Amino acid sequence: MKMALLCVDVGNTNIVIGLFNQEALVASWRVATRSDLTADELAVIVDRLFELKGINRKLIHGASVCSVVPGLNRALVGMCESYLHLSPLFIGPGVRTGVRVLVENPKEVGADRIVNTAAAYHKYGGPCILIDFGTAVTYDAISENGEYLGGAIAPGLMISLEALVQRTAQLRFVEPTAPQSVIGKSTITSIQSGLMWGFVGQVEGIIRRIRKELGKNTKVIATGGDAMMIASLTRVIETVDPFLTLEGLRIIYGLNRG
Repeated sequence: MKMALLCVDVGNTNIVIGLFNQEALVASWRVATRSDLTADELAVIVDRLFELKGINRKLIHGASVCSVVPGLNRALVGMCESYLHLSPLFIGPGVRTGVRVLVENPKEVGADRIVNTAAAYHKYGGPCILIDFGTAVTYDAISENGEYLGGAIAPGLMISLEALVQRTAQLRFVEPTAPQSVIGKSTITSIQSGLMWGFVGQVEGIIRRIRKELGKNTKVIATGGDAMMIASLTRVIETVDPFLTLEGLRIIYGLNRG
């Protein structure tokens, strides 16, 4: 492998790491997010992941980072500077993304949503709706010209389940899987039905309403940890792209550093 680009997507639940050789994603990993990680601990994690796939960290020529966990940002910079001997590109104000953000306060929009918009428009064109199934679920509306128009934010699948269990005395955690019948025959299948089919109903309802504004031919793309599971339960999601955020980090890195 020639010189490679390291892309890091820091979410509230997981850190997704990808390694690109030009435009090809050659390796990817997913690790649990811990906001108290130090630069040294991050270096050990990355070094071990590279070792498992026989990758020499000396091949890394650049790094592109998107983070929604501010407490980890300093450690990420320290890891890149001390162990990879490079300065990472952090997606934020002042970074060229190729995306016009048409909302009331563009600074409020999470960096991950802009990164996803850049990737979705680059790969699939517009108009499109992008759903990111993470700790929260974000719905992003992208215009025919690739402009970010806004969207919606809802609690994610596991947050919904945790809130239900924590705020009730007799309900407990269940496996997040859809029962065959919407009519549950036990407490477990009733919770599963409400959780999963209720979630699918939310997705279908929001997509239907956004399409009324963007047009019926608007494409629907999904990414994030729960994307494949939810997409298997509905027909409104046309494409599942699990590494869309990493692709966006690669694209934006190219716009800024060539």
